Amino acid sequence: MAKSQQTFNKGEREKKRKKKKKEKMERREQRKLEKAEKGKLSFEEQLAYVDENGNITHTKPDPTKKIEIKAEDIVLGATIERKSVVIQRNGRVKFFNEEKGYGFITDKETRDSIFVHINNAYPSIKENHKVTFEIEQGPKGPTAVKVEPTVQK
Repeated sequence: MAKSQQTFNKGEREKKRKKKKKEKMERREQRKLEKAEKGKLSFEEQLAYVDENGNITHTKPDPTKKIEIKAEDIVLGATIERKSVVIQRNGRVKFFNEEKGYGFITDKETRDSIFVHINNAYPSIKENHKVTFEIEQGPKGPTAVKVEPTVQK
């Protein structure tokens, strides 16, 4: 019969390797258990609330600070206030781009340059035409509306 090739040193190394593997498995199981316990929050701990300023918080809001808001008081979007001056003005068309449909009118009294769009003017508006108009506040400043050619007397 042949003698076993297993030596004392080989046996010790095999025991150490198995012991390391077992310890590694135990650490892995321990980490799994810790991770599972970390993720287990109670329902109350998972809730988040919004305070009166709109910030997220973990404390319940005080019901005495509750403010009732009526649905009809809520305004959606921005409101643009357009104030029109009903004074009839006279002027001359300083510039008008027919392709783009806009231009500027020079007010006869104030010498101000006022924007005009083709939608607010008569269809055949041209440069150097004498016109009457009203001024309305537009999104970027005064705008000429109800632009009509001046009637020659």
